[in-house]
Amino acid sequence: MSRIPLRALVLVALALAGQCPTSAALAEQDLAQAKWVKSTAYAVPKETATEGEGYFSIIEGLNKRLYIGTHANAVNSWLVEFDPAAEKMKVVVDAHKAIGKDIKGFGSQAKIHTRNNVGASGKIYFGTKQGYPDTNKGEKREDYPGGYPMVYDPKTDETKVYPIPVPHEGINSITPDESRGVAYISTCSDGRPGPGENSHFLILDLKTSAYRNLIDTKHVYGFIVVDYLGRAYHPMLGGGIMRYDPKTDAVEILKQTIDGQAPTKESNLANSDVQVSVQKEATPGASAPLYRTQVTLPAGHPINWDITPDGKTLYSLPMSTNNAYVYDLTKTGDTLAGKSLGTLVQGAKTTDCRAMCVGPKGTMWAAITESHSKVGQLLHLVSYRPGDKAPRDHGPVSVSNPNFTEFVDKDGKPLPFHGGFGKFGDVTTTKYVILGVCEAKSGDVYIMALHPYSVLKVSAQELGAKD
Repeated sequence: MSRIPLRALVLVALALAGQCPTSAALAEQDLAQAKWVKSTAYAVPKETATEGEGYFSIIEGLNKRLYIGTHANAVNSWLVEFDPAAEKMKVVVDAHKAIGKDIKGFGSQAKIHTRNNVGASGKIYFGTKQGYPDTNKGEKREDYPGGYPMVYDPKTDETKVYPIPVPHEGINSITPDESRGVAYISTCSDGRPGPGENSHFLILDLKTSAYRNLIDTKHVYGFIVVDYLGRAYHPMLGGGIMRYDPKTDAVEILKQTIDGQAPTKESNLANSDVQVSVQKEATPGASAPLYRTQVTLPAGHPINWDITPDGKTLYSLPMSTNNAYVYDLTKTGDTLAGKSLGTLVQGAKTTDCRAMCVGPKGTMWAAITESHSKVGQLLHLVSYRPGDKAPRDHGPVSVSNPNFTEFVDKDGKPLPFHGGFGKFGDVTTTKYVILGVCEAKSGDVYIMALHPYSVLKVSAQELGAKD
């Protein structure tokens, strides 16, 4: 993988550890011959993403507006509303104002890292998370008080803040089940260096604000899904899958198979022994010091999860695996039987996917990058519809409005944290890994790009023209 000079993206270490060549011929994408998928770019308000970064946090509300979480290390985080019809963005939640505390440095609520979710009421569920300690200033992991679950109501423009569930741990996932008056939460300790990651699975009573801590999954960056029977799922370190059934109040640890066999090492579905150290690198032109601290990542591998609207099918896509997997949640027994969907990007030497979703009609989407000598990380948009023989790579994604924001200052000097887009021949595209993807009810697909933190809109018409 080519180097990605993004301080916040320490997950790149796991990508380096988990890279797997595909069985397809290792032929690099010829940019001159590529059939580009056109997108329109929109910059997220730059004061909400001061280092041009963000995470998985993008979801469409019932009001057809998108809700995006931001990251401003050592400063704050915000929830931004994007109205695609008006092509306008505005801040709807200031995390520090919402909690009534404006702590700077490592004590700040620097990230909205959760994959945002929407309740049946239309409320937006998200949570805050820690940033990165400045060890040169003596900051310690314990200086972070802990993350807050939050619920924003677009109808009233009000935000409800729930207490910190686990001291010093951020919120990594929050998924509501409003029919039962609860939300399921997983935390992340980011305890590096250390022997592992704490990731507690909790039940939040939305009325009383009380928590019940069920289990420490030890799994890094896991997502929670709720199925058609109201059962909640979360990955466990080592490949097990935790399932909580509210009807019986029982916790099960399910086994999993892929095509009838235990998950392979190459799938990254059951990692438990990956320990990687990586030296973080400075960003050229950065306006603030970027610390070259040694980071030891915990065992495990980030896995994208999302569920179909009917709650019966689970899709899984490990970050560094050029393949996706599907599970039928209607089956009984103690084993979750999965199937391989096949290669996502043919010919890719290495891939990175932190952006996967399931759309309103049950289509799985992946905004995935392949390592490319000319671009760095070349973005592809891939889909899989039930019944397809294999995933479909729609092609690399270009930006049709390359001047969508200012990239230089008044003196013509490149702005810091604005190096994520580049021109290659006659085409402008992104150069770094991609963080989020969301399909709207309109069929438009939205992708979160970095440096500056931006939304790329691929219209349904553009995708239809590719069919």
